Amino acid sequence: MATVLICRRFPRLSRVTTFSTTAKCKAEGGSNESKQKKDENPEGRETANTGTASAATIQLLNPLNYRVSYNPSAYAKSRAASQQHTARSNGQAFGDTFTSPGTAQVQHTVSTDSSQALPPIKNALPKPKSVPLHKQTVSEQLSAAQTQEEAKKNKKEMHDSKEDPRMFQKGRPEYRSLSYDKSEPIETLPLEEGDLILHSAAMHKDSQSPGTVRDYFHRLSCLPVEKHAALVSEIRFNILCRSAVKKIRLFSTSDLIDILKACVRLAVPSTHPLLNACENEFCRRAWDMNLDQLLLVADYWRCLERSVPSYLSILFSYANMHWKDLTLPQFVQLVYIIGEGRRSPADLVQKMESMILKYLDSFTLEEIGAICLGLFKSLSGISDHVMRKIAYRVSLEMEAVSTYALVNVLKMLRYTRMDHLPVMKELGKVIPARIPTTNIQGIMHITLTCSSLHYFDEGIMAAVAMSLPSKVTYCRSKDAAKFLWSFGCLDYEPPNEEEFYSSLIEQMHRKLHEFRKFPEHLLTGLLGLAFVKRFPEELVDYALRHEFVQKTRSSKYELKKDLFTLGRSVEIECPSYQGNRLPPQFYEEVTEMVLNFAEQEIYVRPEIMEATSLLENMLGGPEYVKNHMILPHTRSSDLEVHLAMDGHPIPFNSKDPIADKKLKDIGVSLTDDLMSQLIKGRSNNQSPVQLENEARTLNQERGEVVQTPHAGDRAVLSGGTLTADARLQVEPKSGLCLEATQSLTVNCQPQRVKLAIQVSNRNHYCYCSKRLLGLHCLKRRQLRQLGYVVVELPFWEWFPLLKRTRLEKLSYLHYKVFNPALLSRAG
Repeated sequence: MATVLICRRFPRLSRVTTFSTTAKCKAEGGSNESKQKKDENPEGRETANTGTASAATIQLLNPLNYRVSYNPSAYAKSRAASQQHTARSNGQAFGDTFTSPGTAQVQHTVSTDSSQALPPIKNALPKPKSVPLHKQTVSEQLSAAQTQEEAKKNKKEMHDSKEDPRMFQKGRPEYRSLSYDKSEPIETLPLEEGDLILHSAAMHKDSQSPGTVRDYFHRLSCLPVEKHAALVSEIRFNILCRSAVKKIRLFSTSDLIDILKACVRLAVPSTHPLLNACENEFCRRAWDMNLDQLLLVADYWRCLERSVPSYLSILFSYANMHWKDLTLPQFVQLVYIIGEGRRSPADLVQKMESMILKYLDSFTLEEIGAICLGLFKSLSGISDHVMRKIAYRVSLEMEAVSTYALVNVLKMLRYTRMDHLPVMKELGKVIPARIPTTNIQGIMHITLTCSSLHYFDEGIMAAVAMSLPSKVTYCRSKDAAKFLWSFGCLDYEPPNEEEFYSSLIEQMHRKLHEFRKFPEHLLTGLLGLAFVKRFPEELVDYALRHEFVQKTRSSKYELKKDLFTLGRSVEIECPSYQGNRLPPQFYEEVTEMVLNFAEQEIYVRPEIMEATSLLENMLGGPEYVKNHMILPHTRSSDLEVHLAMDGHPIPFNSKDPIADKKLKDIGVSLTDDLMSQLIKGRSNNQSPVQLENEARTLNQERGEVVQTPHAGDRAVLSGGTLTADARLQVEPKSGLCLEATQSLTVNCQPQRVKLAIQVSNRNHYCYCSKRLLGLHCLKRRQLRQLGYVVVELPFWEWFPLLKRTRLEKLSYLHYKVFNPALLSRAG
């Protein structure tokens, strides 16, 4: 089955939105992922396979925007599945039950149905039962070579969360006594001898000595790997296990460790009763074991995928008491166990830092990577001082650091928010050339580190963008979302932007079923797209539907603000969008939450308060400046100022929210002329509207606030009209904000310039640069779309001025606000 990819431009949206028809059907009708061919032809232009010499050759033409995706190596999976499985089960570290979603990130690239996975020509031809190797055609040999190449690529793209973190253990022989070594040579036990052992275990189940039972387990674990699964389900093996449970306290510690090691080799299920008994017994005798034994047993539990919090607590307590006696390998292995157990003992953190500093110059680079990964996985806090020491050591030898270890260091830099410039500069020199040979999860973490630290390196980002389309089918939903977020956050559109974004959007469609479980990833990806003004309609519609919004409430992350930003951005930038929208009550709820936060954390920042105060003094009072969020969904404040087309400031910010609704809130100065008009009636035959306009114009020139009465209020004045000499003065009530006044004033006086003054800070820009981040690009773009002129007080100008004289600050603000270019731009 070929997956047809259709590129389509939505007339209502600003960017090309690419989606897969099969992905759409899968999202609506359930996952058929195992039946789809995800890997593209490396050439991307045609698919041609020839069988025998008499076979016809079929070429699939490739018109513009049409591709046929297939996976010629998928058929090999069914033949090699058992070998791969047994190879993994033979002592490989156990799967990470705590890892992020979608750990089986490449399973979708191959089909479990080998017949459907065959290339089209081979499906159409009768398959010979056997062909001697010397009679194979050249095309068949090429096809086999291609299959091997694809399999090799699949293996390379796989991130093995069980085995990769253990690479450091190959660097020192001391780790052999601290961890399970899957490469240990084993003399294979003949099947007949294994059967005799099982027969003896069943016949003499209550009479074997503990040593004999231990020996049985050891010998059975030497059976061929492909027989392990059948052995574990064998009744006679379970009889042997029950015998071991009965004798559990009679085993010596070394015998019990050997039995646990045999269970690792045999890949005994983590919930097996024998393991329950072993865990209890190891907890009971842990204080009588030495640290090497404790660490070794902890490693076996790790390999068996068994969570043992009680045992780990004892191990950590033991290590805490014997801290000064830890050798370098023991320390690194301990940090590894801490990370894999996702536990961060608070009383060990400070001691861990001292040990890192003690051994820092002696660690291998792989050990440094392992320590960083352990700290990252266990969410262990670490001081800036220690992290900088680690980063400096890595920056000096980055060429020699493996990509896997380097990625682990970057994870910890990201977690500690460490802006270590030497590391990032060296990264820009070393990593672009490695990107094509790095697996997709490693590339994701490199990219995410750059965006999280707001560090922009075009060489890194361009290398990622060029490599990603060919690897995109290996992306989990999390990976695709993080790529989109990272590129959007750094506001970078690569040279191959259309191919880059369309491939990721297609993958988001293919992974739509995963977003039901992990809604945060969909919002992450869509916000990254929104930053660069891309709104894929179907994905947006899915994210804003009621069912999805309800799913976000059960997420461990707070996603209301993300939905808020997405929903409002679609309303502003996609006015023709006809899909789902968020309900008004949702907007009200989140707006209130955001504004409450702003009042406590944003409006009160010194640089903003100083600018507000000086602008009020310069323009004539608080009614000329409003410190608020014009766009609350962008989560940053603005200083709003209105200017007439002649450059004069216009008052618009009243403190009374109902001053425009009730005449009693409008104070009128009783002059002789006003009293005369009230007594004699209308003069000069002017209409109320004409008089009101004259009064408004005059008082604006005087710098007074003009408030226009509503139609109902005008009826009260039917007996007399206000002239241009009458002064309308607003008497504001403190503590209140007149939101309606702004809209009324704008409606009555359309010829004005609305300034949105941005008091920026370093967090609005990429590190050590003047490159604006994606969220703030989005905000300024939307402000302009709503008719505002954006004026910035950049931090590199404004912050130094805060230490200068008041006159200098006022002069700077006067230059910014009354710049003639602003009026011409608005006009």
